[in-house]
Amino acid sequence: MIFLADNKREPKQEKVEAVSAFYDRLQQAKSAVVTGYTGLTVEEVTQLRAQLFHAKVEYHVVKNNLARIAFNKHNITVLDDLLTGPTAIALAMEDAVAPARVLSKFAKDHDKLSIKGGWLDGQLITDKDIKALANLPSKEVLLAKMLGSMKSPISGIVQVLAGPARKLVYALDAVAKAKAQAA
Repeated sequence: MIFLADNKREPKQEKVEAVSAFYDRLQQAKSAVVTGYTGLTVEEVTQLRAQLFHAKVEYHVVKNNLARIAFNKHNITVLDDLLTGPTAIALAMEDAVAPARVLSKFAKDHDKLSIKGGWLDGQLITDKDIKALANLPSKEVLLAKMLGSMKSPISGIVQVLAGPARKLVYALDAVAKAKAQAA
């Protein structure tokens, strides 16, 4: 049984269901970013939700106490201090860096969105950490760079091994041209 207050009264069924639903989503999340959205218009929040949706990130406006219960149930206590004021939480379902990237970009254009901090691999990440994560290249770019650097030495070996054969072809071609001119 989940008790929401110190007086140990039984919580309303809708709150129990809200905590349970948020907890289920939290179990599937790879990271979470806590934001403050005070001052954003409905249109701006809708625009932010659309950007997050395309990045496969869920954006939940939650009551702080209910979020705290779900986080504590998931043994995440590092976010308790961030759950103050109007709070929305972005949950990354596929790419752990996606919420940092989308929210940081959105916050540059909309200074009323505040990034409070977050959680990644069981560790608290600060707003500065989130901005640093947002500036990292995507996973695909990093893989392409790694493959390119692995391909480079192989290409060099091929060039070195092909060098003597190429020189032989050039020498034979020069001999053939010299014989053609002499004839």
